[in-house]
Amino acid sequence: MAFFGLSRVSRRLLKSSVSVTPSSSSALLQSQHKSLSNPVTTHYTNPFTKCYPSWNDNYQVWSKGRELHQEKFFGVGWNYRLICGMSSSSSVLEGKPKKDDKEKSDGVVVKEASWIDLYLPEEVRGYAKLARLDKPIGTWLLAWPCMWSIALAADPGSLPSFKYMALFGCGALLLRGAGCTINDLLDQDIDTKVDRTKLRPIASGLLTPFQGIGFLGLQLLLGLGILLQLNNYSRVLGASSLLLVFSYPLMKRFTFWPQAFLGLTINWGALLGWTAVKGSIAPSIVLPLYLSGVCWTLVYDTIYAHQDKEDDVKVGVKSTALRFGDNTKLWLTGFGTASIGFLALSGFSADLGWQYYASLAAASGQLGWQIGTADLSSGADCSRKFVSNKWFGAIIFSGVVLGRSFQ
Repeated sequence: MAFFGLSRVSRRLLKSSVSVTPSSSSALLQSQHKSLSNPVTTHYTNPFTKCYPSWNDNYQVWSKGRELHQEKFFGVGWNYRLICGMSSSSSVLEGKPKKDDKEKSDGVVVKEASWIDLYLPEEVRGYAKLARLDKPIGTWLLAWPCMWSIALAADPGSLPSFKYMALFGCGALLLRGAGCTINDLLDQDIDTKVDRTKLRPIASGLLTPFQGIGFLGLQLLLGLGILLQLNNYSRVLGASSLLLVFSYPLMKRFTFWPQAFLGLTINWGALLGWTAVKGSIAPSIVLPLYLSGVCWTLVYDTIYAHQDKEDDVKVGVKSTALRFGDNTKLWLTGFGTASIGFLALSGFSADLGWQYYASLAAASGQLGWQIGTADLSSGADCSRKFVSNKWFGAIIFSGVVLGRSFQ
């Protein structure tokens, strides 16, 4: 009787609309306690997938490596969990979860399924998530300064080297993944206390630290293979960036300016791209380009950091979002203006055509839109503005290519 009673309750909860009021949840909880003296797990199986609703008072719940952003279904007592990417969508129940599907209803939050959950073998999903392969924006932000620099290094009237763009694109993917792995290894104690990060593979226990270190070694080895295809000057310059890569995740513990250290790290390609093509460095061109990237990073990563400012205060870590506070948009306007100014100086030193300055005007508009419309109290809007920076990078790159091609 207890089994059939729980089955009826679970089927009712899995209908397309989930609605639970405090009174109804209390009545349901009382009825369950009459028939259940111990927690019981009921499994539902269909021909395509397995989804596991369960009663569990353990906050960390995992099913075959699939993540769930967990919320308490009832105010106190037992927690109702929806595991394995389940939502009220019938397509999920039929074994075809919607990509990027997220449900919120009276405290029930289902983590959105990514292409990693849908298409990759179970054995590699944790590693793919550790490298953030389902969140390519970080790779774009690392790659764009490299592409700017490579395009600047092209001869007048010529397109940028596709060979170096391909090498640096692969390098950006690997180095970004390595940086995320290092970050998760060093921050696993912090990640468990922050809502946005507590289900990351190492923090949640999906992967062990030893597995993370092994994966880091593989990423660095592949990155070394790319670095060895460059000239000696670039090899030394590229290897020197590892000091920043390994130290950046620690900065939030000591300074309110970790975003500045991120800028120094993630924009290293602005120096490296030019040297890979030319075999030497041109300070009047690449140093302003590098500084523009640092200022740009301070804009987008401060907006991003506003998602976590409340958790950061509780955990005791620092950020420019906390440092700037209510004056954030004033600071961001200053850094955005400096970024455009350094870009203009770099283009002037490289003798780029008018097309480049037209792109700077468009990029200024995009950056101004980000800063002006960002709702710093909304995590979702901060995330959207952060992701939009891939278009800022694309605008600058197109301007450099056109400005160099029509010289």
